[in-house]
Amino acid sequence: MSKIVNPYAHRLGILRDWRHRWFASGPRYQQYLKSDILLREFLIRELRGMYIGGIEIERNEKTLRIVIKTSRPGLIIGRSGEGSTKLRAKVSSFLAKRKLHAPDIKLDIEEIRSPESNAAIVAYMVAEGLEKRMPFRRVLKQTIEKVMANRDVKGVRIAVAGMLGGGSMSRTEELKKGRIPLQTFRSDIDYARERANLPLGVIGIKVWICRGEVFSVNAKDK
Repeated sequence: MSKIVNPYAHRLGILRDWRHRWFASGPRYQQYLKSDILLREFLIRELRGMYIGGIEIERNEKTLRIVIKTSRPGLIIGRSGEGSTKLRAKVSSFLAKRKLHAPDIKLDIEEIRSPESNAAIVAYMVAEGLEKRMPFRRVLKQTIEKVMANRDVKGVRIAVAGMLGGGSMSRTEELKKGRIPLQTFRSDIDYARERANLPLGVIGIKVWICRGEVFSVNAKDK
């Protein structure tokens, strides 16, 4: 019997590294875990619309390092670094309000050079098109063409589910181009989920992007 697994988790330790990197035991483990989950949810809400491709968290006893990957770093950094300073202050106050351990906070913003090969950014592009009330088939077709124009991409699959096209019944639609070998460990598959908030309800979006096969041993994608 087949099992559906997350393509990212399926490749942990092979092609991927953990998004949260720290070690703790006892009550501190619970505190760190709760802090990470709440912090990730807060940053996703706070940075919506800024083309975020991934958020990673590293910590030790003295430092909390947050790595934000985006295709438009200027939106977050702001003029002369004002945006990143405000974001750091918001993160600090968010953790302090919930009485969570808030050591020295470092914020690193990394630019994604190829946004069309990042599943999270592509999923947001689809959500943006749907929230502008564009026909969903046109949004899917245009996005897939844009993604496949990238040389690094070998295949893309986008699925949307919800009250599509203003219909009275929820349904699922999917478009695919190229190849997506989900069970091949060496295939570099990026996966992301997103929500489009429409007046009729929420439309769920899933994106799979295949960036070819990786054969080198030290090829963990951080």
